[in-house]
Amino acid sequence: MFIQTQDTPNPNSVKFLPGVEVLDKGHTMDFPNITSAQCSPLAKLLFRIEGVKSIFFGSEYITVTKVDDDIEWMVLKPEVYATIMDFFSSGLPILTDAKPTSDTQIHEDDSETVMMIKELLDSRIRPTVQEDGGDILFIGYDAGIVKLKLQGSCTSCPSSVVTLKNGVQNMLQFYIPEVIAVEQVEDEIEIRTKAEFEKFEKKLQENDEKEKPSS
Repeated sequence: MFIQTQDTPNPNSVKFLPGVEVLDKGHTMDFPNITSAQCSPLAKLLFRIEGVKSIFFGSEYITVTKVDDDIEWMVLKPEVYATIMDFFSSGLPILTDAKPTSDTQIHEDDSETVMMIKELLDSRIRPTVQEDGGDILFIGYDAGIVKLKLQGSCTSCPSSVVTLKNGVQNMLQFYIPEVIAVEQVEDEIEIRTKAEFEKFEKKLQENDEKEKPSS
């Protein structure tokens, strides 16, 4: 097995292409933490590697996101290579008891606007985002606001909000005049983690201020 890698717009995320099918075409699965990986033996193994923050499966690739800049890809890549190679040679299933994401399936009670949003996401927007090792999920539509969730390499990518606002929002508004804005939805865990991190940063800044010599 020859595994190729591709960089993504997020320096902390890399796509690993094993040269074999990971999921059925068009499907994706996001594992933001080890708890969410219980349905995938491969994701669980990858989370055992020190420095791995999250895993994302596309149809032909695996995106691995590392914790921060302190972890070097030079150290991490060989471990990820070895884990993926060992797993595919074992013959174990990639997923055990979960279905891949299918958020853009058309339902009978979908309004015409929602149908158009889902169609545009599938045909125009998702293929581009998936090329970059991530995905974008449709969460809901209410009073002109489209709610989307970013996954994979897009989650912690600095340009993700710009992508949402400039790219996705502009395209949806161009085809669907009813769309007023696009909002990013975050998991409760992500929100809590971010809040804790911000509190920690504030505390550090306060300590720095205290320690500064008074002139």
